Amino acid sequence: MDDVYLQSLAELKKERNALILAHIYQNSEVQEIADHVGDSLALSRLAAEAPEDVIVLCGVHFMAESAAILAPEKTVLLPAADAGCPLAEMATPEMVREWRRKYPRAAVVAYINSSAAVKAESDICCTSANAVQVLRSLPDEEVIFLPDQNLGAYAASQVPEKTVHLWPGHCPVHHQLEAGEVLAAKKLAPGSDVEVLAHPECRPEVLAHADFVGSTTRIIEEVGRSKARHFVILTEKGVLYELKKRYPEKHFSFPARDLLCPDMKKISLQQIVTALREMKPVISVAEPVRSRARRALERMLSL
Repeated sequence: MDDVYLQSLAELKKERNALILAHIYQNSEVQEIADHVGDSLALSRLAAEAPEDVIVLCGVHFMAESAAILAPEKTVLLPAADAGCPLAEMATPEMVREWRRKYPRAAVVAYINSSAAVKAESDICCTSANAVQVLRSLPDEEVIFLPDQNLGAYAASQVPEKTVHLWPGHCPVHHQLEAGEVLAAKKLAPGSDVEVLAHPECRPEVLAHADFVGSTTRIIEEVGRSKARHFVILTEKGVLYELKKRYPEKHFSFPARDLLCPDMKKISLQQIVTALREMKPVISVAEPVRSRARRALERMLSL
């Protein structure tokens, strides 16, 4: 890592009173210099509670929007302005309103991987870490779950008393996995004590072969709890940095297919330094969308 950039970063962070938040799927050099690394739920909470004036959100656009919604008094920077999320783009506010008309008795649960405008049309948000908890918390017997059909299907399977209408969206990284690839990866993993840990954005037929299903943070925690030494990881490969750092004595493998999110890999150390120096790109959410989206996020955070 370039010492010049590290020195510039330290000086700029102090000058701007900035906090650097990085998602677990970011490049290892970004995770290394971040003040906090976490999943979407952790980053949402940190953004809401941070005392710093500037938040550098190393993730994708919907994450920076969430930070701006929860902390409107702060300046939120997204070092790569074009870091989007194909899943988030699979739902629009117009489509949500159409589904509300189709299912008038249903509450709308928006996965945090959605735009601010979609959150504003929803009743409550969720993350992969708390989707089941959110469904159980609702008094409504009928739910629209958007935009990830796989996470929605997994959550619905855990709360069978609810009728869940699944949005036809998916994460391209997780959705591409096939059951045969999981079985092949498990067979190739060294040792006999192999556990398969999967993110719930994977398809149901893939999750059927998992020993554990959970968010990225919960996958990391499960490795620490497990007595196994060998793990097949079914989520984006950025999680490997934290896994190796915490558990150097354990072995991790992935399916042969590369599980890489190109948008998550767009941010570099140089871009973070540039963003702090130039104080852009700034991500903000205008009213009334911000206030309406904030209600949905705060209902989630209050659980």
